[in-house]
Amino acid sequence: MTAQTEVATAATTPTRWQDRTGRILMAITAAATLVPFVEGVTRLGDVSEDLILTEYWRTCAYIVFAGMWALLAVAPRKQRGMWELLMFHKIAVTIQAAFILDVPHAVRTLIADGFVSLTTIAAYVLCRGWYTWRRDALGPNDNR
Repeated sequence: MTAQTEVATAATTPTRWQDRTGRILMAITAAATLVPFVEGVTRLGDVSEDLILTEYWRTCAYIVFAGMWALLAVAPRKQRGMWELLMFHKIAVTIQAAFILDVPHAVRTLIADGFVSLTTIAAYVLCRGWYTWRRDALGPNDNR
């Protein structure tokens, strides 16, 4: 590697503390997502027949989101498109909740999804999540 390439790489890759902080944020977000999953499971017994499938789907979605954040915590620059999908969904839900504050649970959704939007955006910046789109990001020599 040339000296110029080494300097460019050092200037653009996240520092150790940035990477660790971003990964910890994603791990905390993944763990926090298990709380609404458990709440959803406990709620399923009391849901009316016409809503059971919707509530079941929603409850299972929490596990999918927790898994996506966990994957980002483990390998933040190996999950092409996952950062962007998570940010799109969480920001969209936050905005929707802000427009319907009179609906039951909208304030709680605004706070929860707003929080995970912020943690995901912060981790994206700290971990340099956009690096997943580099040509060599998914190569065998870069295990991060």
